[in-house]
Amino acid sequence: MTPLLLIPGMMCDARMWGRVPTALPGPVHHALPTEGETIPDMAGAILRDAPARFALAGLSMGGIVAMEMLEQAPDRVVRLALMDTNPRAEAPGVQARRAPQIARALAGDLDGVMRDEMTPNYLADPADTATLDLCMAMARDLGPEVFRRQSLALKARADRTETLRRFTGPALVLMGAHDRPCPRDRHELMHRLMPQSRLVVIAGAGHLPPLERPEPTITALKEWLTA
Repeated sequence: MTPLLLIPGMMCDARMWGRVPTALPGPVHHALPTEGETIPDMAGAILRDAPARFALAGLSMGGIVAMEMLEQAPDRVVRLALMDTNPRAEAPGVQARRAPQIARALAGDLDGVMRDEMTPNYLADPADTATLDLCMAMARDLGPEVFRRQSLALKARADRTETLRRFTGPALVLMGAHDRPCPRDRHELMHRLMPQSRLVVIAGAGHLPPLERPEPTITALKEWLTA
């Protein structure tokens, strides 16, 4: 079976996928977008160590890196799942917030940046303290230098809509119904760019469906992998 490569979101590691990896068929590989200071460099580093051909799923920043991998090596990506992500270049308003966030994180307040500016936008249920605690733990383990590199990479990322338009393999576009960082219009755009794709909206989830609503997320991924 074709191996599956999973790429998590910003300041997340393999724990972000929860029970998803063990519930899916075939070999599953994890990759972190932490090497380099640009999306192309991060994508290239993952491709360097990836299987020759693979199914590819990325969430949020992981989806942005996945789209760049597709741009760099379209012949290696057999299937594509883009989850709670955005194919557009970063909006100027978001770009403007990056430098103050980086400065604050490097000054020793990564926890404050995550607590005040990041995690409040993640979940459909803000009372889900276990998931919020996990997000904070993953961020602490990765640390402020990874935060700096990932922030710079996201700030300068390219629009990858034309990359998606060229992809003809089995595709899944999945989002939480209450995703605030990556709203529905971005996912409908990706679905239009890949008309062969399936658009799945997970009720009761925000930006992190694998942790918030694992069962419907697993079901959608299984269907994509066997389509």
